[in-house]
Amino acid sequence: MLKGMIAALAIGLALPAFAESDTAKDVKDSAANATDSAKDALHTDSGAEKTKRHAKKKVRNAKKQARATKNDVKKDMKDTTDKK
Repeated sequence: MLKGMIAALAIGLALPAFAESDTAKDVKDSAANATDSAKDALHTDSGAEKTKRHAKKKVRNAKKQARATKNDVKKDMKDTTDKK
C-alpha cells in the first residue's frame, strides 16, 4: 500500500512537467488551421471529409478563445489583487 501511495505521489508530481503550455497549444492549433485552409484552397476533398475538418477547426478555435479568455481573467485578477 505504501508503494502505491508513493507511486501515486510521484505521478502526481511529474504530470505538470508534461503539460503543454497555452502558447504551445495555440501554435499547434494555428498550424492545423493553416493546413486545413490549404486543403480548402485545393478543393480536392469530399463533402464528409471537409465537414469533419471544418468541425475540428471550429472546436480548435473555440478552445483557443477559451484559453485566451481564461488568461485574460487571470491577468485581470492578478492586476486587481496587486493594486491593493
